[in-house]
Amino acid sequence: MHLRDPSLQGAQRDELQHFSEWILAVGDGTVHAERRGDEREPSWVTIPDDLLIHTEGDKIAALVSEVYPDLLRRYRDPSYLSSRAIVCPNNQRCDTISKTSEQIPDFDIVYPVEFLNSIEANNFPTHKLVLKRGTIVMLLRNLNQSIGLCNGTRLLVTEPGQRLLQCMMLTGTHIGETVFIPRTALNTTDVKWPFTLQRRQFPVHVCYAMTINKSQGQTLSRVGLYLKKLVFTHGQLYVAISRATSRSGLRILIENDDGTCGSQTRNVMYREVLATTDAAAA
Repeated sequence: MHLRDPSLQGAQRDELQHFSEWILAVGDGTVHAERRGDEREPSWVTIPDDLLIHTEGDKIAALVSEVYPDLLRRYRDPSYLSSRAIVCPNNQRCDTISKTSEQIPDFDIVYPVEFLNSIEANNFPTHKLVLKRGTIVMLLRNLNQSIGLCNGTRLLVTEPGQRLLQCMMLTGTHIGETVFIPRTALNTTDVKWPFTLQRRQFPVHVCYAMTINKSQGQTLSRVGLYLKKLVFTHGQLYVAISRATSRSGLRILIENDDGTCGSQTRNVMYREVLATTDAAAA
């Protein structure tokens, strides 16, 4: 957990303390939860109302405006972009949100690399990659760990080219440094296909949103959690909400099956995991 601000006093300090306690309660499974249907264990938790986004309009637009206010004016500001992100349980929702970058004004470069081209896989670049100056991308491969070019590193595209991307580091210990990302031949051996697919493409994907798992270890001043699909593994909800450094920096949008905004979501906790952890700590 990354909550911080030692300068806070009085009510603000108490608020931060209460927020910290709530996050820890989510993480250790002690937060109040309700049982639905034939569940063996209660797992549905109610999110505090001040953290929720309620809208009857475009859900994604509302979430983006909360996390990236004034994006069209500050889309090339690295300090603004590096301190915020939207997180989702899976890649499909991330890709939907990341299409927001197509609204940013600038010259697009399209990188097309009709059946083979449609194949997508985890941690594998898409056939068609649309980039422009100011686009946030995430690296999909370890290129040079000594300078921080690792799988999961966020970058800001400062100059797109046909064979080389000029980027600025947004995460890690080399924030602000200029790096160059070449086109790379990448292979995937997805078990769904009886062949190995090789694609020559930049090893990145657009990243205004990232999966909860990819966000681990990052500290962000503004976090938007999009829960159209529920979390599906132990501790995922805790990982997502604990990326934020303050209560005001966390916004959660829960989209129900009927399209309305909700206030409850699942907190997946495996009690045997917690029991093992407690026993090891004793």
